[in-house]
Formats: sequence, C-alpha cells, structure tokens
Amino acid sequence: MRILVTGGSGYLGTHIRRFFNADDFSRRSNLNILDDNDVQLISSYDVIIHLAAHLDKSPAAAVECFRVNAEGTARVLRAVPQSAVFIYASSKDVYGAHADAYEEVPEDCSVEFCGQTPLEWSKLIGEHYVHYYTEQRNLKSCIFRLSTVYARPSEGNEYGFVTHYVESVKRRWPIRVPLGGNPVRDILHVDDLSRACQAFIDSGRRKGLYNLGGGRSNSASLSEIINTVGRQIQIEPEIVADPTLPHPVPVNYVSDLRRVRNELGWMPQIGIDEGLRSLL
Repeated sequence: MRILVTGGSGYLGTHIRRFFNADDFSRRSNLNILDDNDVQLISSYDVIIHLAAHLDKSPAAAVECFRVNAEGTARVLRAVPQSAVFIYASSKDVYGAHADAYEEVPEDCSVEFCGQTPLEWSKLIGEHYVHYYTEQRNLKSCIFRLSTVYARPSEGNEYGFVTHYVESVKRRWPIRVPLGGNPVRDILHVDDLSRACQAFIDSGRRKGLYNLGGGRSNSASLSEIINTVGRQIQIEPEIVADPTLPHPVPVNYVSDLRRVRNELGWMPQIGIDEGLRSLL
C-alpha cells in the first residue's frame, strides 16, 4: 500500500510520515499542491493523508489561507484516484466560540460564522470540498477535526503550544499564559492521530467526520500541563499570568469522542504523563 502525506515535512507530518513509512509531498520535497503538474503525482497512491496548509490566523493571511487550504485541497481531491483513501486534517477551531456551550464538544456543534479567522473558515471550506468530491468521485474519505495534537520537535518546524511549554520549562524560560493559565485543552499525541488514520483506513466505512483529541481523560489546564512537565524533570516552572494575551477561543475545549469510538473503535492510547515525558 502506497501512502502519501501532504505537508509530510511539517511539525505533525514528519511523525505521521515515519509512522506509515509514507512518502512526502511538500515544498521541502519540491512539490506544491497549487502546481497542477506536481499534484498529478497523487494519482499513483493508495492513501493520501492531507495535512498541507497555510497556518496563519491573521487577517492579512486571508488570501493565502483560502488559496492553499481551500483551493489547494480541491486540487488534491481532483487528483485522488477513486480507489484511494483520503484523510483530511481539519481543526476544532471551525466551531469558534460555539464550542463554549459544551463540556465535551460533539460533531454537531454549530460551525456558523461567529468571528472565526480566515484560517478556520478556509479549513471549513476544505471540508465542503471533501464532501463534494467524495460524492462526485465516489471516494472513501474522512475528516478529522483535530484538537491539540503535539509531537517532538523536528528540524525547521515551529512548535505547537504543548511542545513550546515543554521546551520553555526545560530551558527555564518564563512562560506567559492567558487567564491565569486556567483554559483547558484536551491534548493528543501524534502517534494516536496516526493510529486514528490507520483505524479509518482499515474500517469498512466509506466516509466519516470525527472530532479527534485526547478527550476528557487527557484534558488539563495550561498550568497543569506546564507543572506536569516541571515535576517530571524537577524544575519549578516560571509561569507568568499575562492579562494582555488574547483569550483563547473557546476558553475550554474537550473533544466528545463517542462517534470516533463507536464507528472506528479508536481511543487515545497515550496518556498525558507518558506523552509529555516522550517530548523530554
């Protein structure tokens, strides 16, 4: 089985590609999803895990977000062979502030516009392209709305916020946190994301839409995550509550994992302590 990871040299893609022994389709491998000639290479693969994206929430990035995340996704989908499996990495942030209404956020949470940035809106448009081409081309496809996925640092990639906290504790840097460090996130190790991709590949389901995160058992406040790292390496973290930092939207987020558990038989295997220790 030939597997391709778009964005396979990125923060998460590097690890997912190694998990599957997959090929890389990224600008670092001199391939671009906006180049029609490059995209034709996709037609020779059995599984395409689509991570490539422009990840910038600023209003100034709107044009590039819509170009890469929406139109780029459509170009990839048009090149996917009908016999292949397509997996699309979307984001929990498509829900915006609507997610604040839930203790555990389900897939039927509203995605109506409530101030989402161009990044989130472009990822949601990408989801609609997945729905359309799944029906129009009879593809087997899956959308994962990812919560906070974390991984070990890799060369040339910016950290996710969990990895940033780990590195900051190790290096004894002051760590600025919003709202006194009380916002909650459910965090997911990248290997569990890879296992979720494998679960869909192996399933008999033709299509699926799933929230994917650590769930209630792997949820913690920002301060708790930082202090756990400090305890593991016996360093007292320097946490600085910074009231000037923007509040995260939503303030608290925990994925409802019932659908992915029931339909794919998947649940996270790596707990917070083990996962954070793996980053050290």
